[in-house]
Amino acid sequence: MRQARWLAEWRNSESKPVFYHCISRIVDRRFVLGAQEKEKFRTLMRMYEKFSGCRVTSYCLMDNHFHLLLEVPPMPKTSASNTELSNPSQSNTGLSNVGLTDAELLQRLSALYNEAFVASVAKELTDARQLVKAGLAEESIVVAQIHARFTYRMHDLGEFMKGLLQRYTQWHNRIHERSGRLWEDRFKSVIVEDGVAARTMAAYIDLNPVRAGLVKDPAEYRWSSYGEAIGGGAKGNGKTARAGLVRAWGAHKGMLADAALWSGEVSRAYRKMLMTHAVEKTSESIGPDGSLVRKTTRKGIPKEPHKQLTPEEQSAKEQRDGEIPFARMLQHRIRYFTDGAVIGSRIFVDEAFANSRSRFGPKRNSGARKMRGNATAAGTMLWSMRDLRKGIG
Repeated sequence: MRQARWLAEWRNSESKPVFYHCISRIVDRRFVLGAQEKEKFRTLMRMYEKFSGCRVTSYCLMDNHFHLLLEVPPMPKTSASNTELSNPSQSNTGLSNVGLTDAELLQRLSALYNEAFVASVAKELTDARQLVKAGLAEESIVVAQIHARFTYRMHDLGEFMKGLLQRYTQWHNRIHERSGRLWEDRFKSVIVEDGVAARTMAAYIDLNPVRAGLVKDPAEYRWSSYGEAIGGGAKGNGKTARAGLVRAWGAHKGMLADAALWSGEVSRAYRKMLMTHAVEKTSESIGPDGSLVRKTTRKGIPKEPHKQLTPEEQSAKEQRDGEIPFARMLQHRIRYFTDGAVIGSRIFVDEAFANSRSRFGPKRNSGARKMRGNATAAGTMLWSMRDLRKGIG
């Protein structure tokens, strides 16, 4: 019997965010996600964001797999109770301090369902409130039952991924006239600490197409959070991608992430992290009309041949060359980021271990494990729950 998915113990906290690095691969790792498929997946991803209340802070869609850095906030609480449909400015009794207002519920439903379906739910709510006014029913029962049909799928990691992958699979199978399973196995997820770990994971995700040799600059890859933030415009999904990266970077206030904060320090700092060890040169010339023309050329991350080193060879290499600089570390595949279970500071990982002690055997007495191999440069900043021994560089 496989172990239940590891979810953060503080997932209902209003002050401590929960980030998960989620990964899933196409069955047999076939390369079937082309431009059309990636666009559809991204569209569905944004739809499920609006419906579920989860936030995609960073993502990258590759030809046979994808990465998401997903924040799963707790279900919001309202200072006022659910709102009458007939007058959204007025509040009424019942269901106070918890869940969504009727208007908020219907707005979220509109992200996934057509107008006719949303209108039918709105009528259900109106009829239920009429029964409450007439004293024929309790609001906490009839209205809550309507809300519960949908809210159990909101603010939940498993439900977000289940809905997204199922909806995409249905579309993919129909378009390509196929049937059966599309994804290799159930998706992987790694709990990621807010702050340094989240921003590092976001950068690692955005650098996927560079490590794969598809582009030299991550800004050139359309189906990633950074590519969308740079090329998506100030409105729409470009704005959504920027807000997500602001949230991953930690440059936000409270639970809100404003895309306007992307311009300036955040965008410069994030690009510096992405492009460390890349070469960027700007040349100037005079155009045909006499105007000054600036041309920027970039040489991307140098591709180094991958060689599996023995522990002795790895130790000798580190002594000879020194540790890989932290930002440059992201140029390499880091298995801890996909299989480490929990990634963060030593205190963060140890706390997660203490809160989930039953997941481990009696001989394990501590949680945090120092990352080795390609992740050596993380030093004391990032730690892993799992002490991996293979495929670490």
